[in-house]
Amino acid sequence: MQSFQVTKVIEFAYGHRLLEHDGKCRYLHGHNGMLEVDIDAAALDKMGMVIDFARVSEVVKTWVDTNLDHRMLLNRADPLAASLVAAGEPIYFLDDNPTAENIARLIWHAARDAGLEVSEVRLWETSTSRATYRGEAQDAVWTK
Repeated sequence: MQSFQVTKVIEFAYGHRLLEHDGKCRYLHGHNGMLEVDIDAAALDKMGMVIDFARVSEVVKTWVDTNLDHRMLLNRADPLAASLVAAGEPIYFLDDNPTAENIARLIWHAARDAGLEVSEVRLWETSTSRATYRGEAQDAVWTK
């Protein structure tokens, strides 16, 4: 059986810290992340594409730029949150620790909720470290 896949790469900057982490990731720090978004198809559309790359950018890059780019990604329970909000810092809150794995899952769900048939999201936190999330189709409608 044939199958096709396209991958759109999106770069963004973010900061975070991990609650209850033993190492240096417990401190506020930043990353220049590289996101890879995969979309699979069994057949091509009438133009000969899985999906237009511009459409993936329109959905995913716009969502990332609006919600995550140049923001602190924090666990909602982070004790620093109130101080950072009071200082006017842009923050995106997660119910979980803002690990690369949880960020990849967040983006997968945002893309699926926007109608993209995303199969996999990979977030490169550094040039040598990446996390992958592959969700199930029934997980497409996800509320946070």
